[in-house]
Amino acid sequence: QVQLVESGGGLVQPGGSLRLSCTATGSIYSMFDMGWYRQLPGKERELVATISTGGSRKYADSVKGFTVSRDNTKNTVWLQKTSLTPDDTAVYYCYARITAYNEQTVVAGPFDYWGQGTQVTVSS
Repeated sequence: QVQLVESGGGLVQPGGSLRLSCTATGSIYSMFDMGWYRQLPGKERELVATISTGGSRKYADSVKGFTVSRDNTKNTVWLQKTSLTPDDTAVYYCYARITAYNEQTVVAGPFDYWGQGTQVTVSS
């Protein structure tokens, strides 16, 4: 009963900007880390960035130029980057660690939840 809904992907020209958003909804009790992963064509899913409820950020060494932010009051996390290149073409997945009410209205977790993925294609 928890969903992560992403938006903001699509076709972007090289040198353009990216701003993805992801909102967690449902029977949420409390939120923990949120963040983003991506899957490049033919590759495994890789970490981009995570952010704690206190705003502590971690970025993967293999990716550069991204900025992750969140609004705890809206259960929303964003991912931004300028100066996109074709190497940024990937499916981007939102992630959140959440405790939530189950069907018996008991708090369970924390569990890791994932968004549906949003395609970002950087091409002219």
